[in-house]
Amino acid sequence: MTSSELWTRATADRYDSEEAEASSAAVLGPTLAFLAELAGDGRALEFAIGTGRVGVPLRERGVPVLGIELSEHMAAVLRRKIDEDTLPVVIGDMATTVVPGGFTLVYLVYNTITNLLTQDEQVECFRNAARHLEPGGRFVIELGVPPLRLLPPGQVAVPFDVSQRHLGFDTFDLGEQMLVSHHFTRDGEDGQYRRENSRHRYAWPAELDLMARIAGLELERRVADWDGSPFTQDSTKHVSVWRKPA
Repeated sequence: MTSSELWTRATADRYDSEEAEASSAAVLGPTLAFLAELAGDGRALEFAIGTGRVGVPLRERGVPVLGIELSEHMAAVLRRKIDEDTLPVVIGDMATTVVPGGFTLVYLVYNTITNLLTQDEQVECFRNAARHLEPGGRFVIELGVPPLRLLPPGQVAVPFDVSQRHLGFDTFDLGEQMLVSHHFTRDGEDGQYRRENSRHRYAWPAELDLMARIAGLELERRVADWDGSPFTQDSTKHVSVWRKPA
């Protein structure tokens, strides 16, 4: 087991409702189109498939999908949506778990590589992706760009959501390249907030390119979002595609 923190049953049960906007057709449409094109006629493997927010609709589009998921609770929520024969899921970590067969696409979305809390484990994640890819196959990661430009000297926190029901902000340890994501969520109408936090190791695009090179992969494309918009110095996230040489 890697350093990734396990999702609990309570967190898994409310995940889909809290991520309803990210699961909408408007948001998922470009994601699914991007991934389906790269998968082509082959199979896709999703690292950290979670509750199947992306994997289930991608399978419904006709792409054979398998998943690896560390949390049995998250996988149990996925299993309520689709059966094991249609979308198999192996319980294990994305850095070392191996499933049989080859894939034209391995993908990792929604900042999830940062759940691996050491550089060595993130490198192993790239190696694991390369291990599963057929020659010419692609590894795709969706990841935010660390918002360190928003940190003036002496400040360690950056808010990312301030709304009626949720306050979210990240605190940074620049020396260790770590962040803690803090969430204060109001569940009911009594004014009480539920507090949660999670640790992440952030990484720059150039660092990921070096990890890919270590794993024998080559950068093919980097865009600012699933719609293919150009990646610039002002982009807040990126979708990167690395290719295994044929």
